Amino acid sequence: MKDFIQPVFFCLLLFTCLLPGANAQSGNSAIRRDVAITCVASVDVSVNNSFYVGNKQPLVPNPLLQLPLGSIKAKGWLNTQINLMSDGMIGHLNEISKYLDSTSGWLGGPDKGWEEAAYWLRGFYALAQISADSVRLRRIAFKWIDAIIKSQQADGYYGSTFNRLVKDKKTGAAFVDVWPHMPMNDALISHYEATKDKRIIPLLTRFFSFCRDLPDSLFLRSVSWNDFDFYSEKPVYFTSFAPFIQNKRAGEFVPQLVWLYNHTGEPWLLDLAVKIYHKTLPEMNEWIDRHTVNFAQRFRYPAQLYPITGDARYLHKTDLFYKTFIDVWGQMPRGAYAADERIRMGKLDPRQAIETCSMIELNNSHYILSGITGNTTYADRIEDITFNHLPVSHAPDHKSLRYLTACNMVYSVPGMDFRNKALQPLFAADLHRCCQHNSASGWPQYVAHLWQATPDNGLMAWLYGPNEVSARVGKKGTLVNINTETQYPFTDAVSFKLSMNGTDDFPLYFRIPGWCKEAQVRVGEQTMTFPQQAGKLVKIKRRWKGGDVVAIRFRMDVGVTQWPRNGAVSVDRGPLTFSVSIKQEWKEEPGGTPQWPRWSVAPASPWNYGLAIEPDSFQRSVKVELSIAVAAQPWTAANAPVVLRVPAKRIPHWGASINHTVDAVRESPVRSDAPVEMIELIPMGCSHLRLTVLPVISERKDARYWTAIPDPEKYMYSSEK
Repeated sequence: MKDFIQPVFFCLLLFTCLLPGANAQSGNSAIRRDVAITCVASVDVSVNNSFYVGNKQPLVPNPLLQLPLGSIKAKGWLNTQINLMSDGMIGHLNEISKYLDSTSGWLGGPDKGWEEAAYWLRGFYALAQISADSVRLRRIAFKWIDAIIKSQQADGYYGSTFNRLVKDKKTGAAFVDVWPHMPMNDALISHYEATKDKRIIPLLTRFFSFCRDLPDSLFLRSVSWNDFDFYSEKPVYFTSFAPFIQNKRAGEFVPQLVWLYNHTGEPWLLDLAVKIYHKTLPEMNEWIDRHTVNFAQRFRYPAQLYPITGDARYLHKTDLFYKTFIDVWGQMPRGAYAADERIRMGKLDPRQAIETCSMIELNNSHYILSGITGNTTYADRIEDITFNHLPVSHAPDHKSLRYLTACNMVYSVPGMDFRNKALQPLFAADLHRCCQHNSASGWPQYVAHLWQATPDNGLMAWLYGPNEVSARVGKKGTLVNINTETQYPFTDAVSFKLSMNGTDDFPLYFRIPGWCKEAQVRVGEQTMTFPQQAGKLVKIKRRWKGGDVVAIRFRMDVGVTQWPRNGAVSVDRGPLTFSVSIKQEWKEEPGGTPQWPRWSVAPASPWNYGLAIEPDSFQRSVKVELSIAVAAQPWTAANAPVVLRVPAKRIPHWGASINHTVDAVRESPVRSDAPVEMIELIPMGCSHLRLTVLPVISERKDARYWTAIPDPEKYMYSSEK
């Protein structure tokens, strides 16, 4: 009897699951005849994508494959950033920057032709492929690409002849400076992905052959700590620091060599990648770097060896380096860290700034690590930087940027207490050499990585924002267009509508952000809720047709992050962290032009608040106000789409005492006799002046008044050389 009952029960259960009404479920999976919705930790890498190039044997398969540049077009507020860039500083930088005129060595001119043009072109090229002004921008970009291709010499070297053999005036030592080629190779690869230009793969193959055949004395010349002054990080035996940057950042070549191997199958490219890893200095088992941009690039270098070796220790090493650095210097919101050019002893407070170049290079590292691992943590970090820091590194009209941005920054004026005590906080189009050019990659690269192809001929929504993607999928190689409608990151709803001819079977994946405690997915009449699955992937496998819609809601809770070092807090909602709403006074500064002015910013309202809350019960104290419609340019204080109202008190003695640099945060809890006010917090990405790490106001026994004592950092630590 038992043998009879079990199969009957199974058949009844299966029949019940297939009934049309059995579609509202909660858990890890729901399966019907026409659709299977599951929650998975990763994609299947045992198969190969039929349409997009992935890792060839013997490399470890990659779980995500980047779509060709131009496959994804921005829409809505995201497209506004692209258009503002095109009309603003980046789209006209060739008219502004002295490094981009006709005398550039990259164009065959007499000038040096170093990193500036390479930084700019790799971002500008991506912008040209997705901008509404693409005809003008592509004409400029192709002019540079053609000149660079024509510059290649018989031995494989390309680019400025100045860097072909650098001779030091002090010692007479000579070597090739290949650092500028590292970002320039990215531009050339983007050009190939967008156009399939047959000149690119031979050019890169010949260039890397040139690198392979150079003697060690010329290629990534060996240096050690004895060659540097530790405090200034200036070379002892050479008059210029520039040639040493290539030694610190040589790992930039490794993903390019893997890409080239996947297109040619030449084994020596992987051998060169391993050699370059070991020539990257200082050795990768040492402290990775004090320089902010060096760290942003170098922490990922061990993980780049994982596809070549299959040794997971390299992945763990990258995680170790990142955690070690961030645990000390990154006790502030959303991936920022205290390194205004370089980390400094005792300078740990969130008033220390992060360089705009660091934002770009951190995201670049996270994009690369995403493709290697498929770990959703890297996507979370990309959104952290992109939504919370990148927008306020530029003026809202994208006609200027500043070199340095801090999480606590109530003035943006010259001479602040940063390592670079000059014009770095000013918004300008003609200053900030490296960031001025490198910022071109910010929004275009975010758009380019919104979707990823998967090994099983599917697609994955890796990042979120309004866009439209076109890609080949399924068994038939069907061309599918997916229109993403959303006001994310300000609202929690994302809708995906498919357009395609006929039908095809393929999976769609959707990343559940790491902050999301509950995701709800609706496909047709079927709704699935996924509680406590943050960091996982929703996989929907079905036979898709034109008109199908997937609707997802990522529940956005309000909460606080409490920083262990000082007990202060930051207020979060979904992928956004919030700052005190400060009225701003923008003042035009000398040195600009009518078309490209320079600006400083000062506060025009009180800002020195602490939160009168209990962190454990904060949600009962906050009121969330959402705009009915999100402005085309939401990243301004006036247009902030989300406003939080919270109880707070003024802290009378909290000021900005060192050249308008906000005083360091004192340890919480703080006592204040000021009355409780309901203040507004707005997204820190809307706050060009911002106070984001806030003391907690309390009457507890351990609470102390904020007294006007000397600045703690200045008082406790002697200044460096």
